[in-house]
Amino acid sequence: MKELVEIIAKALVDDPGMVNATEEMENDTTVIKLTVAKEDMGRIIGKEGRTAKAIRTLLNAVSTKSNKKAILKIVE
Repeated sequence: MKELVEIIAKALVDDPGMVNATEEMENDTTVIKLTVAKEDMGRIIGKEGRTAKAIRTLLNAVSTKSNKKAILKIVE
């Protein structure tokens, strides 16, 4: 799941070298923390959060298919 988020994020940003995703477990939920360059933050979040919501929807579909829970946190 982490790889999926990284691939999507790298395709959206101007500086793909600064994209970093980490995976952590909290209770029974996988938390994926996405870090991008400060100037690319708007591209990842999108207008009114639409891009971030779309990434979360894809992540939810993949995690549901494998009977797991996953959430995405976008951090600076």
